[in-house]
Amino acid sequence: MTGTARWTIEHARDWGARMPWLVGCNFTPSYAINQIEMWQAASFDLGAIDRELGMAAGLGMNVVRVYLHDLLWVDDADGLLMRIDAFLHVASGHGIRTMLVLFDSCWHHEPVLGPQREPLPGVHNSGWVQAPGPAVLADPNQHARLQAYAEAVVARFADDDRVLAWDIWNEPDNGPDVAACNPEQLAAKAALVIPLLVAAFGWVRGQAPTQPLTSGIWLGDWSSPHLLSGIQAMQITHSDVISFHNYGGPADFAQRIDWLRAFDRPLLCTEFMARPTGSTFEAILPIAQAAGVGAFCWGLVRGKTQTHLPWDSWANPYLDGPLGPWFHDIFEADGTAHDEAEVEFIRLLTALVSVGSEGSRPATLRIAAE
Repeated sequence: MTGTARWTIEHARDWGARMPWLVGCNFTPSYAINQIEMWQAASFDLGAIDRELGMAAGLGMNVVRVYLHDLLWVDDADGLLMRIDAFLHVASGHGIRTMLVLFDSCWHHEPVLGPQREPLPGVHNSGWVQAPGPAVLADPNQHARLQAYAEAVVARFADDDRVLAWDIWNEPDNGPDVAACNPEQLAAKAALVIPLLVAAFGWVRGQAPTQPLTSGIWLGDWSSPHLLSGIQAMQITHSDVISFHNYGGPADFAQRIDWLRAFDRPLLCTEFMARPTGSTFEAILPIAQAAGVGAFCWGLVRGKTQTHLPWDSWANPYLDGPLGPWFHDIFEADGTAHDEAEVEFIRLLTALVSVGSEGSRPATLRIAAE
């Protein structure tokens, strides 16, 4: 298998067969409002990361998905690689492998280095930043530094078993223009993103990583290839394993899996779990486990991202906290569970399927969702 070709279906399926059931979370430590604050030398806190990954391991989780940022490479390339290595060491010590996300189109479009903003009171994810921002997407003179960043990070960890996979670009079709639902803006964004998305897959493949590449789709109807958008078609075409996001209830989640089976590759749901939408651990995890689909919830510890608050807090801040269950996240920073029954359910399920047993597919267990 060369370092420049997409994995064959057989190679991808062999990789999937060697994996245990993958279950984990999207991880941002409680001290960080975004990926820059997580990784910058001035704020990087390995002790907090170790403590909080211990909470994930205590649930039986064996994977985490973690975001990087291209500006971190510009600021301190060697330091970034050292801190990624330190993170992987700590995660591996807890029996956790890491999916690293290189680029991201979500949230604020003017990322900057240095001290990050304080959270807006009552607002979900008020400080997350795009990587890169739209100005860099539109400036060909800056694309060489994006390439240097992606190539250097992947080259450093291309044969590192602590890295589960490379998520090339998170939701490349997301951003403020998507929220505005303006077709002209969407088309303009796609024109900027698609060439860089395809290039980024090529940059990474050029480093001959032993881990699979992916980029998750999240919008629309996937029941037929012709219904995919241009960006989605590129995501699917270039991914070794297929990943997707879904915050719907169990019927919608199961439908998405059925649609994506057509691609005949391992499936990873790299974002799920929003309690008020019906995307709960009790509803989704049994379906994912029975189908052999990896599952990464959003959030672990309530912190500066404030993702325990609902999405609609963007328009109407929840200054007194959520009215009902948390939207995302599982624990307080001190380890107190938001919902003890939920935590016990996760621990029971992961124990039953022996998620920590490498090299064999656990027997399928069917646990009725509530």
